[in-house]
Amino acid sequence: MDPSVSVRAFHKNVHGEDIKVAVKAVRGFKDILPGQSENWRAVEDVARDVFESFGLREIRTPVLEKTDVFVRGIGEHTDIVEKEMYTFPDRNGDSLTLRPEATAGVIRAAIEHKLYAESGTLKLFTMGPMFRHERPQKGRLRQFHQINVELLGTDSPLSDGEVIWMAWDVLHELGAQDLRLEVNSLGCPACRKEHRKDLNLYLEQVSPDLCPDCQRRSRTNPLRIFDCKNQRCREVMARAPLIKHHLCPGCSDHFGKVLDVLESVEIPFVINPYLVRGLDYYVRTTFEILASGLGAQNTVAAGGRYDGLVRSLGGPDIPGVGMAIGMERLLLLLDSPSSRMTTDIFVAALGREARDEVMPWIRDWRRMGFVVQMSYEEKSLKAQMKEANRLGAGYVLIVGEDELDREELILRDMKTKEQIAIPMDDVISRVENILNRGDE
Repeated sequence: MDPSVSVRAFHKNVHGEDIKVAVKAVRGFKDILPGQSENWRAVEDVARDVFESFGLREIRTPVLEKTDVFVRGIGEHTDIVEKEMYTFPDRNGDSLTLRPEATAGVIRAAIEHKLYAESGTLKLFTMGPMFRHERPQKGRLRQFHQINVELLGTDSPLSDGEVIWMAWDVLHELGAQDLRLEVNSLGCPACRKEHRKDLNLYLEQVSPDLCPDCQRRSRTNPLRIFDCKNQRCREVMARAPLIKHHLCPGCSDHFGKVLDVLESVEIPFVINPYLVRGLDYYVRTTFEILASGLGAQNTVAAGGRYDGLVRSLGGPDIPGVGMAIGMERLLLLLDSPSSRMTTDIFVAALGREARDEVMPWIRDWRRMGFVVQMSYEEKSLKAQMKEANRLGAGYVLIVGEDELDREELILRDMKTKEQIAIPMDDVISRVENILNRGDE
């Protein structure tokens, strides 16, 4: 570590003297603590199981990319690129950005490594942190985490339906309640061109009634005005021309078939003709899954089709569709299970000889998959029993001088308080059998 960099912060008191102040996490960046991390892992495990049942494979991409990946991928005139990205030059002068979303980076990797050359549809998922400089609030942090799915190489409506299906299944398997799926079609570039003409004419008439951001968007990205949270803008846009009146036959047929998939697997949905997404790459299908009880930030999963994105990032002209689930918002919805530390067996070894004797047993039980703990310090039996109780141990194996002399150990059931004698020459298998019975 550079000795010039202190790990403590200093403030001045009223006398001008330095006072050491403990360093804290950056605003909008939160620690995931023991007791919380178990819940995160449980969510990730469920997501992996669901994705693997659909034939997806995991990809892990860097959190840092060249800024151009996101400018070209997300869109130069989006709020993310204009206001929210963590962008900085490195020592070579290259502009780098902490990823604000996952899709552009996954596609960059697919292009760079020619993953699309594999036969059939490329089905990928990824999990990890994203970064946006926003005002921290409930369900929205500056470092947040997403679970992402990307399907590349197919324009089938079935793939759109399956992406929504995966998001719904993950939330359902985790027990999320009071969910609302909203879907819309944004059409193709040809549909959008005709819609934009009508929309621009309307916006010219109502521009003075829009917020400053939406007045700017009306010149650069008018479709994004539908996504404004300003109440006055919402009222104005409620009378605006809608894309649904401009869908070409191909887009209309595609959207109908997506809805057919959702109906066939009994996923309830609502068509929201005002639904747009905050990223420029979406075409045709777009969706959000909303949850009650989260306040303003109530979108827990969202996604859609992005057929031109691979080409815009320098790859072949292949279609794609994907989605993201917000981990922080999802965890706010769930009834968190008890995350108290549990231990299958605590070994209370009394004295140096006992500690040396129990080490091979502990090794074997851990290799069998049991959680085994012992005290690092020399403590009395009473102190070790307290530690075992604090760790939630199911059993305590007592190994002291008397037990070693008799070659007979004491196993205490911490729930029933019953104790049994265990022959020392058969301790590994006898304890294994008892612990396995406890799992039944």
